[in-house]
Amino acid sequence: MNTILLSIKPKYAQQIIDGNKRYEFRRTIAKNDINTIIIYSSFPVQKIVGKASVKSIISNKPSTLWGLVKQWAGIRRKDFDEYFKGKDIAYAYELGEVAIFKKPKNLSDYGFNTAPQSFMYIRD
Repeated sequence: MNTILLSIKPKYAQQIIDGNKRYEFRRTIAKNDINTIIIYSSFPVQKIVGKASVKSIISNKPSTLWGLVKQWAGIRRKDFDEYFKGKDIAYAYELGEVAIFKKPKNLSDYGFNTAPQSFMYIRD
């Protein structure tokens, strides 16, 4: 199994932390099996704020995916539709246990100088 670092907008990172967002949506997913996501809260926070286990990965047509996860999406339908506009397949990482770091970490703590556009693998 593998760990990835994901760049997540601060409002969505906070939704994950608060327990209101149990799915992280992506247009593409990692090719390797993922068991942990390191949460990088992007600009203006620019800190690694926690991590989440991955229970499963769901892929489906965007409209079907929304019907499956909307209760815990942590995102408005309008924003979901805009994000997946023109895509035939939408992906969602189903998040399990979330651990919040008491002191947010820097990218350099994981050996990175810049944030990923989508994701980066983390060596365990």
